[in-house]
Amino acid sequence: MRKGKLPFRIVYHEGYDLHLGTHVFPSQKYRLIRETLLSEGLAAPEDFVVPEPASDEDILLVHSQEYVRKLRTGTLSPLEQLRMEIPFSEATRAAFWLAAGGTILAGRLALADGFAANLSGGFHHAFPEHGEGFCMIHDVAVAIRRLQKDGAIRTAMVVDTDVHQGNGTAEIFSGDGDVFTFSIHQANNYPMPKPPSTVDVHLPDRIGDTDYLAILERHLAKALNEFHPDLLFYVGGADPYREDQLGGLSLTLEGLKRRDALVFEYACRRGIPVAITLAGGYARRLEDTVRIHVNTILAAAEVARTRAAVPST
Repeated sequence: MRKGKLPFRIVYHEGYDLHLGTHVFPSQKYRLIRETLLSEGLAAPEDFVVPEPASDEDILLVHSQEYVRKLRTGTLSPLEQLRMEIPFSEATRAAFWLAAGGTILAGRLALADGFAANLSGGFHHAFPEHGEGFCMIHDVAVAIRRLQKDGAIRTAMVVDTDVHQGNGTAEIFSGDGDVFTFSIHQANNYPMPKPPSTVDVHLPDRIGDTDYLAILERHLAKALNEFHPDLLFYVGGADPYREDQLGGLSLTLEGLKRRDALVFEYACRRGIPVAITLAGGYARRLEDTVRIHVNTILAAAEVARTRAAVPST
């Protein structure tokens, strides 16, 4: 029996922070999530594991040699840097390699324990040959391809609840019958256009908790009836929150936690391991973004404990 307060492990590295200053993307949130879990007694230090950076070989399972070369040598064009919408530096590049390594590790831990979480990751706007929308490297795609290469999994599902559609995810796995991509997002928001996922749920502006949860449950149940993956990667976006600066939906803090629990319960009932990544969140109050992500971890812990308490038959 492992020690710790959580029923699964959390992947974290202090190098996750991109140190973007006053940028709308608050990458200091990763440190603050960890500190909140510890200070509120929700997690213990032994619940956290430190990842190694993904190797270039791992990154090249998804991204082109030319793009990786430009990132490694710091030779992105001004237009390529503008498209990414975050300033480029070697420290930033290293943070994305770490995030990818963290998501690979979270996938492995989830296969062993049923659940695991990477406090970074979910960079779903990265494409094989370019980055955009604050995303340089598609960590979830890298993790899926690495685990498939290792023979740890054959099939995977990505369930993406970020307010923005996972366009990079859709593009990378287009036509791949072994990876099911599910995105529920605001229709009238970035990106435009939206390449098709396996399932896209396009939501109207300002939808609230009740309608959102009913729509999510209906589409998720159908998806999981059609496809039973070896591993589910959950991209838990904090930006459907009603106070988000880059979102236009109206979910509450409680509604977002219920959203997370709904996904975890559906996966758990079907015996599907879940690797969690904590994606976008741009609330006017940083503490709200942090609380939403903390609640995602708590929702997973509650579902995992409930599963463990049910006697096997």
